[in-house]
Amino acid sequence: IMQKKRHMGDTKHFCPVSLKENFVLYPGLREHAAKYKEKIYYFSTSEFRDKFLKNPEEYVAHSEPLQAPPLRVCLLGIHGAGKSTCARQIADKLGIFHIQFEEYLQELILPKTKRKVGPSFDEDHEDDNKIPEELEDFSQNATKTKTKKTKQKVELTDEEEAIKANLMDNRELPPEVLDEIVPDWWKKEPFRSTGFILDGFPRTSDEARYLSERGLCPDIAVYIQVEEDDILNRLFPPRLKKWKERRRKKKEYKKKLKELKAQKRV
Repeated sequence: IMQKKRHMGDTKHFCPVSLKENFVLYPGLREHAAKYKEKIYYFSTSEFRDKFLKNPEEYVAHSEPLQAPPLRVCLLGIHGAGKSTCARQIADKLGIFHIQFEEYLQELILPKTKRKVGPSFDEDHEDDNKIPEELEDFSQNATKTKTKKTKQKVELTDEEEAIKANLMDNRELPPEVLDEIVPDWWKKEPFRSTGFILDGFPRTSDEARYLSERGLCPDIAVYIQVEEDDILNRLFPPRLKKWKERRRKKKEYKKKLKELKAQKRV
């Protein structure tokens, strides 16, 4: 027996209310289906179905087809997998924004911290405030009163403290902080109409659950899987070069310090 063909609505198996209000293609569910003008529409929630039935003409196509949202991609992978390199190439090719999540967090607190924070950046600055200060002290005239440098303490907001803890100790960002950052990429311009590739988010199951609960669906999520040996070969040479450079600078500082001590004894 041939079954009668079911005609689906303009958004096919995606929720028309999510598309209209959030500009997101959110898959609808059969249990939240409704029929309007001999067409079947699927909805992501029963609330959206009821909203549609109250005013269906607001959510269906009229003179022209409904506009689909731009491409939104989440690019995932462990540190050193090459996410940022791939993301830049994809963004350039498709004409969408490249959002590097960790770099974006750095920019939010940079005006107050004055430098990037995190384990890799702390290594770069570990000697900056030790020997140079001693050199400056010895270079001053002994008869002059040394002026103490007072460091102005910077007060971070709770949101900024949470971001700093995430960058320093990899602590998860609370939902209220994510609410101030992530939804804008889906709902505000210029990202809303252009699209983006989000590099390095979500990183945990809780962050993925956050996107789902907020209805922020990427069109595709790509996970880059790389062998550990490949990552080691990629990251070790530049790290070794940095370490050698720090050692060289430290030797120079010690040499200058030794010369200044000799001058002071004379």
